[in-house]
Amino acid sequence: MHSLSSQRATRSARRASHSPAAHFLARAGLTARGVIYILVGWVAVLVALGHSSREADQQGALQMLAGKPYGLVSLWLLAIGFAAYALWRLSEAAFGVSGEPGTGPRLKSLARAVIYAFLCYLAVSVIAGKAGSQSGKQQDFTASVMHHPAGRILVGVVGLIVVVCGIALVIEGARKKFMKHLETSRMKPETRRAVKLLGMTGTIARGVVFGLVGIGIIAAAVTHKASESGGIDKALLTVRNQPFGEFLMLLAALGLVIFGIYGLCEARWRKV
Repeated sequence: MHSLSSQRATRSARRASHSPAAHFLARAGLTARGVIYILVGWVAVLVALGHSSREADQQGALQMLAGKPYGLVSLWLLAIGFAAYALWRLSEAAFGVSGEPGTGPRLKSLARAVIYAFLCYLAVSVIAGKAGSQSGKQQDFTASVMHHPAGRILVGVVGLIVVVCGIALVIEGARKKFMKHLETSRMKPETRRAVKLLGMTGTIARGVVFGLVGIGIIAAAVTHKASESGGIDKALLTVRNQPFGEFLMLLAALGLVIFGIYGLCEARWRKV
């Protein structure tokens, strides 16, 4: 009985993933994800070189884009792309992930849907001129949680989960697991090698940054200082304050740009 229900769920996931709507949502969403990582990485490069005072996170990248002549149109396209990505992952959470049976992949897709729904909201907020500091909001939220009983433990657990996710990304990049999601048969050999190098370098860099974000959250829980927590911006600034920090921050920033470029490749060749 369990096997039969699993087979039905797999067939349902395949039908949902092969629909034209799911195909469009996936391609549009993955393109938006690639673009935002390129922008975040570029802002971080400018911060590392001392050419920008913006936060090196998603909001800082969106605000930088808002200041360009083509910014408004680009922001709306990104907002639509984030919404498309969120809806695609939400459909996976509802109908199952093609080729990955079980509850775990569904929960991952649900978490991704929530994150990109928030990014859609953030893009619209920047368009409307109502966005505040993303890092500041996170610190305020962390502080409010730690005022509750067992709040520090909860914050510490969240930080640990983020660190584990970062380690998982580093392993995924080192083992090139991301290649199983790509239609490699449609690539030329030299293209396949280039995409593999981009994916490996970018995924490892992304994992390292995630790990630093998680360590910052854990430090906030241990020291009871919400100011220790933050997102990508805080993690990169932490790197910059270390010996050879500007060079290391520049490497991490370039790694995020590379992941963004790989993300555009994934938008082109992802199995959907």
